[in-house]
Amino acid sequence: MKTTTLFEDKLAPNKDQLLHHALYHKLNSTEAIKTFMEYHVFAVWDFMSLVKALQRKLTCTDLPWVPVGSPSTRRLINEIVWGEESDVDQFNQPGSHFELYLKAMEEIGANTAPINALVSAIQNGTPWRTALSEAAIPNEIKSFIDFSLTTATQAPVHVVASVFTYGREDLIPDLFIAIIKEMAQEKGSGYDTLVYYFERHIEVDSEEHGPMAQQMIQELCGDNTQLWEQANDAAQEALQKRLSLWDFIESKI
Repeated sequence: MKTTTLFEDKLAPNKDQLLHHALYHKLNSTEAIKTFMEYHVFAVWDFMSLVKALQRKLTCTDLPWVPVGSPSTRRLINEIVWGEESDVDQFNQPGSHFELYLKAMEEIGANTAPINALVSAIQNGTPWRTALSEAAIPNEIKSFIDFSLTTATQAPVHVVASVFTYGREDLIPDLFIAIIKEMAQEKGSGYDTLVYYFERHIEVDSEEHGPMAQQMIQELCGDNTQLWEQANDAAQEALQKRLSLWDFIESKI
């Protein structure tokens, strides 16, 4: 675990920038939160491709089935997939965290048309790069998605695991949850699913999936210095991509 600690120490400055980003102080109205969600939803969506890429690389998804890799790593990623792809909402109804986020957007009155159009194009057989290039979304969002999906489809497994672990939703601070809760109390309705989503997602990330993902990287990189360096480079780039995304969203609010 010493290697993991050194690895995380290197990432700390970028993570600190994200956790104290000025964006959060601008999320002080329903309109601001709508804008945030309309761009952030793309990060919620492309996150699932990183999850599924890890499942494909670390478990057997072909037929006939044969054992693949480490049983403990298989268990880790399958538990993460189960939670991300088929969790339950506040009414105990199953769904992915992406679908839960869409529901929260609809409740608050945010525009879901751009993300739905992109997902629908891919569902209908359009290659993702084509669908992304043709999507009516800002280039800054396209760049973020391109990094995530290129990583998911082309990078070695330890790099995918690093981007998954260190560039994602545990970067949202308690301050944001407090803001959402305060606005929910003021407005009285429309925020229930949004509050549940962030509370649930952060709870799962910090208490379950975060430690699991760190263990996964430890197992994948082992004592190989080169693998740890590659994982660190990927994590740093993921954090920079998230920082650029936050800068862009802040400029739109």
